[in-house]
Amino acid sequence: QLVESGGGLVQAGGSLRLSCAASGRIYSSHFMGWFRQAPGKEREFVAGIRWGYGTTYYAEFAKGRFTISRVVAENTVYLQMNMLQPDDTAVYYCAVSYRGLSTAENDYKNWGQGTQVTVSS
Repeated sequence: QLVESGGGLVQAGGSLRLSCAASGRIYSSHFMGWFRQAPGKEREFVAGIRWGYGTTYYAEFAKGRFTISRVVAENTVYLQMNMLQPDDTAVYYCAVSYRGLSTAENDYKNWGQGTQVTVSS
């Protein structure tokens, strides 16, 4: 089970750090991903991290602004989001891919309930 937190309302240019706490065992080959879904849009990949090695991967729009990390001892994945813009407004979800690196939503399981991020202009 995955539980997201850390969302909220922030002004454009601000920052937020999202957390995704896992209650089950995460193996080194698993790939933890953050996705987001804006109103009226499909869910899209944001960033991911391989649990064992910490290798990261980002969507183009996230590069340079977002940072994904994990703390193994806490069984938690973080998404630090800086320079937020109104277009970043969405519900952010985390999930796990047992197939390794993937940006495809269908490869992910155990979706959390999501956390709302709202960026005002």
